[in-house]
Amino acid sequence: MNNDAPNFRGLKALFINCSIKKDKSKSHTQLLIDKTVSIMAAQGVEVEQLYALDHRIAFGMIKDGADEGLDDDCPMIQQKVMEADILVIGTPIWLGVKSSIATQVIERLYAYSGDTNEKGQYLYYGKVGGCVITGNEDGIKHCAMDILYALQHIGYTIPPQADCGWIGEAGPGPSYGDTEWKGEKLPAPAGLDNDFTNRNATFMGWNLMHAAKMLKDNDGFPAVGNTGADWQHVTNAKSENPEYR
Repeated sequence: MNNDAPNFRGLKALFINCSIKKDKSKSHTQLLIDKTVSIMAAQGVEVEQLYALDHRIAFGMIKDGADEGLDDDCPMIQQKVMEADILVIGTPIWLGVKSSIATQVIERLYAYSGDTNEKGQYLYYGKVGGCVITGNEDGIKHCAMDILYALQHIGYTIPPQADCGWIGEAGPGPSYGDTEWKGEKLPAPAGLDNDFTNRNATFMGWNLMHAAKMLKDNDGFPAVGNTGADWQHVTNAKSENPEYR
């Protein structure tokens, strides 16, 4: 551990891998998640990982599928989300967009977004979010924009450089961590020594930790101008409309 770094002990991070591979051991996204996890764990962050396909996630903008007679692990997942200061969503790229599982996970997070915390703010205020993207086709920035926008919209804080990814050369090719391609052994596992990916993974890990610590040390965002109960008392938005002048 870097003794000159801030003390991140006491922070909790949750990584949700939204790979569409049923076997976690075959997930290329998992390899890049593991790299970011190691950065945080080395600084004392308590990290938990969740592989979405290992769990039953019901469809729909619902809080608990059991209310509709569905098998659903999302209430358990939501509890882990609420215990974490940092949430990172990992996804592969398919047809240039995030996986269907990532969309499903975000939809279920959104189902709780109207709930409020003890300050009266929306539930995810005071938490930070990021994403990990892998694939062998274009789409890292598009997927990151999609995921990070969704997270900030429901209340997460997104620090600078809150994403990392790897896609290799444009067009079909080896995926992150592959040791063979078209039956031929590669000189080194694909992407693992890529400086761009490793730099962004490092920036993401540290910026998530910095932002989470700042928020936690300051009890999140002040409850002024961002609660459903009193926002109209601290704004001139309506009076700025010429119709009301």
